[in-house]
Amino acid sequence: MDKRLGSRSPVIRAVHLAKTLGTATVLQDVSFELGPGAALAILGPNGAGKTTLLKVLAGVWAPNGGELWRFGQLLPDGGHPDPRIGYLGHQSLLYPSLTLLENLRFYGRLWGIPRLSETIESVVDQVGLGWSLDDPVRTFSRGMLQRAAIARVLLTAPELVLLDEPYTGLDLPSRHVLDGWIRTFRSQGGTVLMITHHPDEAYRLVDAVAILHTGRFIWWSPTQEMPLEQLLTVYQRLVAPGGYSPSVNFG
Repeated sequence: MDKRLGSRSPVIRAVHLAKTLGTATVLQDVSFELGPGAALAILGPNGAGKTTLLKVLAGVWAPNGGELWRFGQLLPDGGHPDPRIGYLGHQSLLYPSLTLLENLRFYGRLWGIPRLSETIESVVDQVGLGWSLDDPVRTFSRGMLQRAAIARVLLTAPELVLLDEPYTGLDLPSRHVLDGWIRTFRSQGGTVLMITHHPDEAYRLVDAVAILHTGRFIWWSPTQEMPLEQLLTVYQRLVAPGGYSPSVNFG
């Protein structure tokens, strides 16, 4: 499997990445690269190592083996969080008692964002929350909270965003906002890596879909080479109990 997206210098490149947590091997022999404007969706069952992979790529955790390159630089110890990488995990990291404006000001000052007022106005417009700046975050719906978390991520003007189940719990209007933002971000040269349990959500937004199982990629295909119906069939076959054997090559 040729696990490369984009013809220009890669934004992120993983070479035989491995990660253990305690005595458990969570990632093993993970290799791929993404260039500017590329988008990859990673599917897989619970416990496949998807969230661990995002945390390693974001610099939250260091790998135990392999190489991680970000923006052309080899990170010998896995590196540290980089403002050019936006990581949206399962938690919004917003303070419920503060308004959206207060939250964004807090993070903006923490990160030393220049022209903060202009930046805040821009990011809330991108996620359609300009009318909610003065509302406490605790009053937000699930969809609004996810969009607010994206606004927080956008404060640093990232070049790469890592999205962990971004569609979970979203209503239809919020899904449309997220779709539009991903397309716009990519059109401006931004790179996207998304984790999801729902192939149909990711298929229309990305260049390729990969399946991670027991810590390694067992399948990878450009979306233009596989109709959605075939992707759904492959996904169900591979992630079903007993559906994958390490001795079988799906490449």
